[in-house]
Amino acid sequence: MISQNPLETILEIKGLVVAFDTDSGPVRAVDDVSFSLKAGQVLGIAGESGCGKSVTALSIIRLLPKPLARILQGTIKYHGQDLLTLPIEKMHGIRGKKISMIFQEPMTALNPVQSVGSQIREVYSLHFPEMTIYQKGKAAVGMLQKVGIPDPEKVMDKYPHQLSGGMRQRIMIAMALACEPDILIADEPTTALDVTVQAQIMDLIMELKERIHMSVILITHDLGVIAENCDEVVVMYAGRIAEQAGVIPLFKDPRHPYTKGLLASIPSKAQIAKTRLPTIRGNVPPLCDMPHGCRFADRCPLAELQCRKKIPKQRSSGRDRSAACHLLA
Repeated sequence: MISQNPLETILEIKGLVVAFDTDSGPVRAVDDVSFSLKAGQVLGIAGESGCGKSVTALSIIRLLPKPLARILQGTIKYHGQDLLTLPIEKMHGIRGKKISMIFQEPMTALNPVQSVGSQIREVYSLHFPEMTIYQKGKAAVGMLQKVGIPDPEKVMDKYPHQLSGGMRQRIMIAMALACEPDILIADEPTTALDVTVQAQIMDLIMELKERIHMSVILITHDLGVIAENCDEVVVMYAGRIAEQAGVIPLFKDPRHPYTKGLLASIPSKAQIAKTRLPTIRGNVPPLCDMPHGCRFADRCPLAELQCRKKIPKQRSSGRDRSAACHLLA
């Protein structure tokens, strides 16, 4: 692991644009996305399904589906080095070792015909070929112990279908953290898990974060998870960033109408019992037919004529926070 200063920016994304080729022509799933990640920080990326969260994450480690997806422009700098210009051979040395990822669905991410032990040992084979078979096995058992799996020696011989969802997710975490990366990207790490297991998984990620001093990008649509675990938040809508802020300022005083709508839809003690929760009217526009101006304009109760005609730029709305909204001008 590279030695890091607490306030050092270790990952910086600027002007990222990702397009997918479709029957209707290329569509931009991520459009002009920029944010940074500091050493030791937990950055949350929130938004509805299809807003570009996972595509942004896959762009960072260059695992976009080929040939359908293309990065059209932008930079992704890790410790000042643009990952998009690296030869793929060098990228192999960073992916999994320096920047690792926990994928949404552990059942599909894990190989169903390989044992748990062989899959974890493969991580060490790729990044530490000098290790002996015995050393790889010992390290794999040690990782399973670190993520709280009982009887790790027995689990090494099991296959993914023989384990519960929570156990599979812990194995994914073990594989992602085997090389003690600088950055962990956790893409919906608690999806399809019951509430108790969700809490255990998040506690585990945060505990391991502190233990190996890594930074975390936490992708989720669950604002409760964001509030409990993140330092900074990026709110995405329809492929663009709506708002960026520290977690406390964002929840106390959201600036973008979309963020306000998301927070208003969360049940709270202040709400009158048996009343309807506020909702955001309408639907997210399809990628092939995006509005010319603000992508949230058709659903925004405050939209003006300029919102429908002109794309809003990120505007500073306080210390270390910004929002893409004409109404902040």
